[in-house]
Amino acid sequence: MKFYFDYISPYAYIAWRALEKHQPEPIPILFAGVLNTHGQLGPAEIPAKRAYVMKDVLRKAHDHNVEIRCPAAHPINPLLALRITLAAQGGQRLQLVDAFFTAFWVRRERIDTVDGASEVLRRVDLDPDVWLERAKEGKDSLRKVTEDAIANGIFGVPTMIEGDEMFWGVDSLPHLERFLAQGAEPIDAEEIQRWAELKPAAVRSGGPGT
Repeated sequence: MKFYFDYISPYAYIAWRALEKHQPEPIPILFAGVLNTHGQLGPAEIPAKRAYVMKDVLRKAHDHNVEIRCPAAHPINPLLALRITLAAQGGQRLQLVDAFFTAFWVRRERIDTVDGASEVLRRVDLDPDVWLERAKEGKDSLRKVTEDAIANGIFGVPTMIEGDEMFWGVDSLPHLERFLAQGAEPIDAEEIQRWAELKPAAVRSGGPGT
């Protein structure tokens, strides 16, 4: 299972914890890049939505028995942590993902600074000087991975891909678990195709009430 995420998303953190037993393959992408491509604002950038989302995050963390604490700042620029993570492979990447998520969403630490990222690296016995340099060298890699994800239909985080099926968000976790258990969707393929081919009868021109 592929797991597309950005550390900035509390929902990605909750999903990561909920899916740990499946050992998904973590793929860091820049959520801001996804939003820009699709012409969207992030939840934290809409005041009314931001207030609701913070409570919703706590509800979902409770439902999934996931420890989460209010971060020291949000949103942050996650580029450094994402680039470091992308430079790692296999078990090392899994270790880094876990460490960065825990630092930000449990320990309330800043992972968007050199000092903060260095502390996370030391915690998993990695040399900060080496990995900060790798992050610099892999600057273009994160852009490429994000662009590839968008080209493959990714529009948000967390997104889980199992086989040919996509599951987006914490709300989709029960559907993902069912798919993993049964290996099939319980919905009619023909009906899915009808929805895919559905044409709009009205197009909003923009602005409230239009």
